[in-house]
Amino acid sequence: MSFKASVQGHELMLDLGEDAGGQDLGPRPKPLLLASLGGCTAMDVISILKKMRVEPDYFNVNVTGEVTEEHPKHFTKIHLVYEFKGKDLPMDKLQKAIELSQERYCGISHTLKKAVELTSEIRIL
Repeated sequence: MSFKASVQGHELMLDLGEDAGGQDLGPRPKPLLLASLGGCTAMDVISILKKMRVEPDYFNVNVTGEVTEEHPKHFTKIHLVYEFKGKDLPMDKLQKAIELSQERYCGISHTLKKAVELTSEIRIL
């Protein structure tokens, strides 16, 4: 049940857990989709914030999804939590950077929101 993917010269193993017949040699496809969304929007947000001269001390994006019980099991909702740490972070600029990522720059977000409800929130840690 393990498969090797080659993406732009980088190899990545995908697999299932032992309980599903795999050997747990890599991530499952659905969580990998969530990680791709998180990476896409995170790169956008940091790039946009740098242009706004806002540099958080810490930044992370947690992405979770709700999956149907019936086959084909697919996401019905995806939620992103943008976490920031830093002194005097301007909330309006954080919100603007996230909005620009989700609405204009992140192609994964743009693709997914055609089929899945995407929601997000900001947390200042």
